[in-house]
Amino acid sequence: MGFKKLLASLGAGGASVETVLTEENVVPGGVVQGEVRIQGGSVAQRIEGLSVGLQARVEVEGNDQEYKQDVEFTRVQLGGAFEVQAGAVHTVPFGLEVPWETPITMFLGRHLTGMNVGVTTELAIARAVDSSDLDPINVHPIPAQQAILDAFGGLGFRFKSADLERGHIRGTRQRLPFYQEIEFSAPEQYRGLNEVELTFIADGHEMDVVLEMDKKPGLFTEGSDSYRSFTMGLHNYQDTDWAAYLNQWLAEVGGKRSWF
Repeated sequence: MGFKKLLASLGAGGASVETVLTEENVVPGGVVQGEVRIQGGSVAQRIEGLSVGLQARVEVEGNDQEYKQDVEFTRVQLGGAFEVQAGAVHTVPFGLEVPWETPITMFLGRHLTGMNVGVTTELAIARAVDSSDLDPINVHPIPAQQAILDAFGGLGFRFKSADLERGHIRGTRQRLPFYQEIEFSAPEQYRGLNEVELTFIADGHEMDVVLEMDKKPGLFTEGSDSYRSFTMGLHNYQDTDWAAYLNQWLAEVGGKRSWF
């Protein structure tokens, strides 16, 4: 093996990869489009495979500690093996479906602090792998999700924070290994209530909406009056006054606990 080919197989002087997104703004259930540009190195190389996926940074709790973990939640192969000549440029277009459970990263036109979701690219070369950096995407709410967010805003709730938790919420249609929690601070009229946490878990037809007050760390207190999960259709959500629905639930719980 020549010296240049040896270096290329180890990554030095070898082919490199860059991903360019056509549009960074997407919605759950949509498609992120772009192209992968492969720049040949100093020698010809055989590319064993090329793939793109979506990755999120997730909070993991275990052994009395909490840490962040990058979790890939979808990946597709882009064609088969091919050879890239020295100095040549190959462009491979792609369309990557965005799962319905993909967490929202945008709210009221602003990026949600702590949300890291993007496209990852992997170029597999014989005995070497070149993984590109994360190319961030902006995930906007679908209309049904926006309706719930607007309802909270209409009741005076203020966005506080958002995070991704590794785990599963029982009784829902969840398929991904993590879920998103969006926290709202309560307005003054709901005295005694500090915050409400909101989780969306959708598929192509319906969406589970999970709400909780007074969350205990790491536990969903299902069966308690401070927990509520309901299903809404993605196409007939406009038939319900969601602000009234949420206010009624909050009033019921608050009345039982003499909060307000």
